[in-house]
Amino acid sequence: MTIDEIIVKALREDIGEGDHTSLSTIPANLLGKARLLIKEDGILAGVDIARKVFYHTDDRIVMEQFIKDGSRVKKGDVAFEVSGPSIDLLTAERTALNFMQRMSGIATQTRQLVDAIDGLPTKILDTRKTTPLLREIEKMAVRIGGGFNHRFGLFDMMLIKDNHVDFAGGITKAIKACHEYMHHKGLLLKIEIETRNLDEVRQVLDYGGVNRIMLDNFSFEMLRQAVAIIDGKYETEASGGINLQTIRQYAECGVDFISIGSLTHHINSLDMSLKAVK
Repeated sequence: MTIDEIIVKALREDIGEGDHTSLSTIPANLLGKARLLIKEDGILAGVDIARKVFYHTDDRIVMEQFIKDGSRVKKGDVAFEVSGPSIDLLTAERTALNFMQRMSGIATQTRQLVDAIDGLPTKILDTRKTTPLLREIEKMAVRIGGGFNHRFGLFDMMLIKDNHVDFAGGITKAIKACHEYMHHKGLLLKIEIETRNLDEVRQVLDYGGVNRIMLDNFSFEMLRQAVAIIDGKYETEASGGINLQTIRQYAECGVDFISIGSLTHHINSLDMSLKAVK
């Protein structure tokens, strides 16, 4: 689903048969202006999405942008002003805010984690733990915050998790099966495999055939040992319960990537509101 399709469906969900309150209280030909007021410090994200929301509501609405996505904002800042038919400004208001507040919350949390490992080469990744149908927008917010996207879905990369290994009958069988499947289907996808201990890391190294090794819920000492054993032969990714307090210690173990599901599934939206300009 494209971003425009998501926006159209979101507006349809909110408007239904019509914005009866605005239609009943505001003259049909009244023009107005409103500004997006920031009410909490953080990272701004979603201005371009908001612009699309207003455009899809009424293409006569004009936006004047003052702050760009990815910028640090503080309480009292005005991100943009929109002008046009007053009814349509109010009809688009909540949908635009819902996107922006959630995106800004994700971008803010991502930037905090990125700043926490400043100076280290490790990159922060999101996961597939996203809101259904909003993955494209939430992953965009991660990028705005300075993070990187992991695979988008089940189709663009092979990630052999612990359950795959167990059902397949072991690490070697799982990796081999992936290659056979790709050969049969004519696919060329990267393969990542999750490991739970150093023995499994060694099994992967013995067989090969992957692009990245995930080190899931490893202690700092185990993580350092795993990175040393892998010795740059494959990309490394740490995951599992990593947070703002521990992320630098994980990064200092030498992993290439750290994946954090909470970037998109455990966030606080950034407070902001749309206020009419009198």
